[in-house]
Amino acid sequence: MKGYVIGLDYGSDSVRAVLINSENGEEIASEVHWYKRWSEQKYCNPSINQFRQHPHDHIEGLEITIKSVITQSKVNPKDVKGICIDTTGSSPVPVTKEGTPLAMVEGFTENPNAMMVLWKDHTAIAEAERINELGAQWGGENFTKYVGGIYSSEWFWAKIAHVVKQDEAVKNNAFTWMEHCDLMTYLLIDNKDLKSFKRSRCAAGHKAMWHESWGGLPPKEFLEKLDPYLGDLRNNLYDETYTSDEVAGHLSQEWADKLGLTTATVIAVGTFDAHSGAVGAKIDENALVRVMGTSTCDIMVATKDDINGKTIKGICGQVDGSVIPGLIGLEAGQSAFGDLLAWFKDVLDWPIDNLVMTSNILSEQQKADLKTEIENDFIRKLSDAAAAIPLSESIPTALDWINGRRTPDADQNLKSAISNLSLGSKAPHIFKALVNAICFGSKKIADRFKDEGVRIDSVIGIGGVARKSPYIMQTLANVMNMPIKVAASDQTPALGAAIYAAVASGIYPNVVEASTHMGSEFEAEYHPQKDTIETYEELMDSYTALGDFIESSIKKK
Repeated sequence: MKGYVIGLDYGSDSVRAVLINSENGEEIASEVHWYKRWSEQKYCNPSINQFRQHPHDHIEGLEITIKSVITQSKVNPKDVKGICIDTTGSSPVPVTKEGTPLAMVEGFTENPNAMMVLWKDHTAIAEAERINELGAQWGGENFTKYVGGIYSSEWFWAKIAHVVKQDEAVKNNAFTWMEHCDLMTYLLIDNKDLKSFKRSRCAAGHKAMWHESWGGLPPKEFLEKLDPYLGDLRNNLYDETYTSDEVAGHLSQEWADKLGLTTATVIAVGTFDAHSGAVGAKIDENALVRVMGTSTCDIMVATKDDINGKTIKGICGQVDGSVIPGLIGLEAGQSAFGDLLAWFKDVLDWPIDNLVMTSNILSEQQKADLKTEIENDFIRKLSDAAAAIPLSESIPTALDWINGRRTPDADQNLKSAISNLSLGSKAPHIFKALVNAICFGSKKIADRFKDEGVRIDSVIGIGGVARKSPYIMQTLANVMNMPIKVAASDQTPALGAAIYAAVASGIYPNVVEASTHMGSEFEAEYHPQKDTIETYEELMDSYTALGDFIESSIKKK
C-alpha cells in the first residue's frame, strides 16, 4: 500500500473532499459541504454582476469535509501522505500582513469588498479595458500577449483595481492579495512567511500576467500606470511561481489537530479546478478537456516545440507547467454553460414559486412534495421535449453570452439574445435553442484553437453536465462533429488534485505516471449523428450572424 491522498475541490457553490487510494485511484470516501453564506446570496448583487464569498464558508468547508472523509474511511492518519487544493479562479482575496483574510478582521467581517471576489464577478469591466488599452499603448512589452491578447474582468489585476477604487478602507488595510487556491494552501501549512510562500504557477500565469520571459509579474512601472496602489502592491507579491507537483509545506500542528491528521502530511502547491480536472481525466497532447459546470473551462497541453514561440489569440492563457510540468497548458472557456440553462429554469420557476407555492388550496406537505417532484423532473422533461423537436422545425437562435464572453476574445460587456421567436415557440423550443447556443459557443473555442494551429484529436467531457445530460452531450458531439468521451469520476477536479498530492508527497515521480495509475476511466462516448451535421452547421451560421449583430450593436453604444 502506497498510502492515501486527499484532493480538495472548491467550486462556486460547494467544496468537496475525496480520499483516494494512490495505488489505483480508487475513491475511498468523499464529502461535500455547501457554502452557508453563499446560499443566502450574502455580499452579492447580481444586478451589477457582483459575486463575493466569505472566507469563513471556505474554511468551515475545509474542516468539515476532510474530517468527514477521514472518519468515514477509518484510515490511519499516518497513511494520509498528501493534500492538494484546487479552486475556481481568478478569485482573489485581500489579506493582512499576517496572512489573515481581511474579511476575518474586525470592521471588515460584513464588507463585500473585503471578501473573496469570485471568478464570475464582472464589476471590473472598466479596469480590464484600461489594462488592455495600456498594454497596447504604454510603449513597452504588451503583458497581455500570453493571455490571448485580451485581459478579462474575471481576472486578478482588474478585480483588485476595481475594489481599491471603490473602498479606501480595504485599500489601506490589505497588505497583499492571494488567489483562493493560494490562500487555502497557505492557511494549512506550517510556514507562515508570506514572502517565501510558493504561489501557484497556474493562477499567476493564466490570470495575473506572470511569465518567465519578463521575470515574473508585470513590473512596477507598468502597474502603477494603472493605479499607484498596484505598483506598491507589486512589492508585496512574488517573483517565482511553482507547479502543483511541488511541496508548499507540511500540515501545521494547528490544522493537524483539527483534522485528525499528522504534521507529516505534505501540502502541495495549489491550482485551479479546470487544470486539475484535466489531470484527473488523463489529459494528453491534442486532447481537449471540457470541464462542464456552471461555466466551462477548456484545457489542452502542448509541447514547447508545438507552440514554437507562438502566442494564441483570444484564449485565457498559455502557461508552462500549469497542467502538466514540462508542457504548455492552454486554457479557454465559456462564462456561462450550465448557468444559461439555470437562468431559464429560474424564469420558468417564477409562476410556480409565486402562484403555486403561495396557494391556499394546497397543504404545506403537498407544496413540499410538489416542489421536490418539479426539481427532480424539470430539466429532464425539458430535455426530452427538446430532443423530440425535429431539426426541420423552426428553432429559435440564442447566444450563450448571459454572463459575457470568456473566449474566444474576452468581452464581458456582451449580452445574450434570442431571435427567430414565433407564436409556435414553446418552452422546449427555447430550451433547445439555449442548448444549441452553449454547444455553438464550445465549437467557436475549438475552431479558434484549430485556426491558431493547435490540433484537436479528441474531446473529453468532465463534470456534472457531462455525466448527467445525454441530450446536451449528444448535441455537443453533433455540433463539434467529433466523438466525445465522458470521464466516469463524479469528482474529476478533486481526483486531479489528489494526483498532484501523490507526486508532491513522493509516491509517484511525475504527474503523467500518477495520472496513468490514478486517473478516471471513461463511462460513455457520444458520436456525431451524421444526418444532423449539415443542419447544425446552418444553425451555427445563424448563431454567428446573431452574435455579430449583437456585438456590433453593443459597441456602437
